[in-house]
Amino acid sequence: MQLVHEPPTGSQSIVASSVRTADSFLAKAFGLMFRRSLPAEYGLAFRFDDRRTRTIHMVFVFVPLDVIWVADGVVTHVERLHPWRGIARAEADLIVELPAGGADGVAVGDQLSLSEA
Repeated sequence: MQLVHEPPTGSQSIVASSVRTADSFLAKAFGLMFRRSLPAEYGLAFRFDDRRTRTIHMVFVFVPLDVIWVADGVVTHVERLHPWRGIARAEADLIVELPAGGADGVAVGDQLSLSEA
């Protein structure tokens, strides 16, 4: 899968070309814990059935991450989280974790979606 970004200007771009989904309970629980590095084009997407406040923590995550919260296809929050001590929450039905710098240019109000490559 790939992560497609569309800001209000309409210039569509690919944020991550290799996105894995964490759909099971265990995949969501472990996320990117214990990873020592991530390819620049990589992303991990957490899809949920409903829109509500969701928390991401960085316990046992060894690399900084850019995290994007999306609700109904619209970005609600973007934040860089630091290894071991980062925590953030926002409303979402989709959360995407990217290597630090991967969300550069993505802003609240932009449209973001997953699509087959």
